[in-house]
Amino acid sequence: AAAGPGGRGGRAPAVVALRLALLLGAALRSARATVYFQEQFLDGASWQKRWMNSEHKPDLGKFKLAAGKFYGDAVRDKGLQTSENSKFYAISSRFKPFSNKGKTLVIQYTVKHEQKIDCGGGYVKIFSSNLDQKNLSGDSHYYIMFGPDICGSETKKVHVILNYKNKPHPIKKPIRCKVDGYTHLYTLIIRPDQTYEVKIDNEMVASGNLEDDLDFLPPRKINDPTVRKPTDWDDRIQIDDPNDIKPEDWDEPEYIVDTSAEQPEDWDDAVNGEWHYPMVKNPLYRGEWKPRQIDNPNYRGVWPHPQIDNPNYSPDFSIYSYENISIIGLDIWQVRAGTIFDNFLITDDEVYAEDFGDETWGETKGPEKEMNIKQTEEEQERERVTEEKYFEQRFKKKLERKKESGNDRAVRNTVKKEEL
Repeated sequence: AAAGPGGRGGRAPAVVALRLALLLGAALRSARATVYFQEQFLDGASWQKRWMNSEHKPDLGKFKLAAGKFYGDAVRDKGLQTSENSKFYAISSRFKPFSNKGKTLVIQYTVKHEQKIDCGGGYVKIFSSNLDQKNLSGDSHYYIMFGPDICGSETKKVHVILNYKNKPHPIKKPIRCKVDGYTHLYTLIIRPDQTYEVKIDNEMVASGNLEDDLDFLPPRKINDPTVRKPTDWDDRIQIDDPNDIKPEDWDEPEYIVDTSAEQPEDWDDAVNGEWHYPMVKNPLYRGEWKPRQIDNPNYRGVWPHPQIDNPNYSPDFSIYSYENISIIGLDIWQVRAGTIFDNFLITDDEVYAEDFGDETWGETKGPEKEMNIKQTEEEQERERVTEEKYFEQRFKKKLERKKESGNDRAVRNTVKKEEL
């Protein structure tokens, strides 16, 4: 065989074969997967034909297509970016209606809070086909709400809220979101066996059973109402020490009369009433006496209340499924704008979603971080140069003032000598 590039015989055909195999594998995965919605904003301004801004309020914030201040790829990293501070945002995109009954549902997208967001949403909502997109608002009925929400130091969580019988049910598990300012991949997987999984950057951060982790149904078991805790069951961990006796001099009033006070000379009983000695805090007051606590020798632990099957419980094996899923939307509030949403995907294939995440976010996350680090270093260098110039100018002005002051002293000394 002829030598390939760099003189390595047979290497080029092998590389080509490997690439073809990878492409074939991707094609097969794509053939197996059903992609209901996919949006990467790769066709410039054409995104405005696919996404509809809500007209619910006249002062809603505007989205723009941007990659941000730092990115891994100037084209591939472009997404919907919030552009106005302290605004509500509402925008949505429609696709062919489908039902996830009997199928896995995967909702995935990327979020970048490059503005180091202090308070604002980064989540998406999934709606049915009957949503009035021009009237999208926080009151609009949704099927699923998923994604990060940040506000202050306390709220830094990932929402997972599923609608069941026209009532939203939030997940009971706390899931912390990313807050470092870089692009992150968020994935929600809902399976027909009523299990779910939440992934951040293609790594599982939470999983479980929908019925167990969201309060859709009454509990399967309840406490037996016919059984009462035995009267002799002692569940007190600690008790008063019977040998600890209150000191005789303990009881002192909290306030006492200040007999050292004197009636003001201008005190008028007719106007101010009869004068009395004022009350002051008693320095001997020690508060309410309580005996010290000791371990209860008769402690038997928490009484295990016998349980029975809940007569009000009825299993529902369709909690996970929705009909006429047809719209994905962003309905959020942001104090400081700048968040970028990109790489939206709704599919029935977990593997396809993971590969799609690796081929989008996975390929640009490294260069994005490198650009940000470089920009930070350049900014720090500019600040250092500016600071040096500032102190240099201050030093020059100080020398000039010192020189002028020295000249003034020389003149004054000359005048004094002439006067003398």
